[in-house]
Amino acid sequence: MCESCGCGSHGGETIVVRENLLAANDRVAAHVRKHLDAHRVLAINLMSSPGAGKTSLLEATIAALPPGVRVAVIEGDLETENDAERIRRRGVKAVQITTGVACHLDATMVHDALDEIDLDDVDILFIENVGNLVCPADFDIGQHRNVVLLSVTEGDDKPQKYPVIFRNADLVLITKTDLLPYMDDFDMARALSAVARLRGGGRTKQVSAKTTLGLEGWMDWLVAELAALRLAQPAQVA
Repeated sequence: MCESCGCGSHGGETIVVRENLLAANDRVAAHVRKHLDAHRVLAINLMSSPGAGKTSLLEATIAALPPGVRVAVIEGDLETENDAERIRRRGVKAVQITTGVACHLDATMVHDALDEIDLDDVDILFIENVGNLVCPADFDIGQHRNVVLLSVTEGDDKPQKYPVIFRNADLVLITKTDLLPYMDDFDMARALSAVARLRGGGRTKQVSAKTTLGLEGWMDWLVAELAALRLAQPAQVA
């Protein structure tokens, strides 16, 4: 059980505590987002089940982004700095958050991690959440966009089983598509239909971090979202 969010608990008192917890978290998240806006940094919350390929996607993304687009990464895991080390080897600033027993990041964790990042040197901040399709959906962490990964190795029924996180997604990336020829139990049409029922059409992209197939569309989406943020947050005149 996640002791920080109380998932799996029951009773009226627990509900009140949870509501208070979420309200406090939302206040910190709003502060984080305002801080990011001031620096015109786009924050992407990457969520998925464990093993869906978030870190591999980030490695491929770092290599594929247009020249001049600067990134930093906040990594969330229960233990170890393994994923952060992978990102650092790509020459990118990565701050590790180890949550212990918590099955998600929260706004305070992200707020504290930002102290280690010079946002004046960043255009896009990727926040790799803890691998989990339940708890991360409930916590605003100051992000601008939610991106959820669905790996072809997981099965096409995940959006139906975990509707909240997919419903809140601004984009669903279907990952590890290079394995499709070997995954005869994954029906792409069924997966796309399940996401469309929750979020509407046009909210999915298919990518392979290994072969880079589909990364161009992902890059286009990121660049467009960054441009939209910059348009909404004009540069401060000295």
